[in-house]
Amino acid sequence: MANVKFSRQREAIREYLASTKSHPTADMVYNQIQSIYPNISLGTVYRNLNLLVEQGDAIKVSCGDGMEHFDSDTSEHYHFICKNCGDVIDLDMECINHINTIAGSAFDGKIDGSITYFYGICPSCLAETKE
Repeated sequence: MANVKFSRQREAIREYLASTKSHPTADMVYNQIQSIYPNISLGTVYRNLNLLVEQGDAIKVSCGDGMEHFDSDTSEHYHFICKNCGDVIDLDMECINHINTIAGSAFDGKIDGSITYFYGICPSCLAETKE
């Protein structure tokens, strides 16, 4: 990739992603960054988020809700997606690398990693149903 010029707006987006565990959508990032840079456009936010993904500084998390969520934690980890409120939560568990070995045993190619999503009801939504 060509050398990319420094951008204060991109750096603000990167810092916001690093400061949150909420896995925001581009619209959520836009709403946060607009308070710092009132003239920023949603298109600029989208382009910079995609550039951060291309550079390996963020990942996209597709949750099945039609929107892409972004995460600055690029390590291999797993996500829980609440079917009720749509929250995306990092799961604190060791990587299940053996799943790559199992999948690779019946596959002639090379598996470098995996993406696994867990679905259900988050603790907040579960607590609300008990009240």
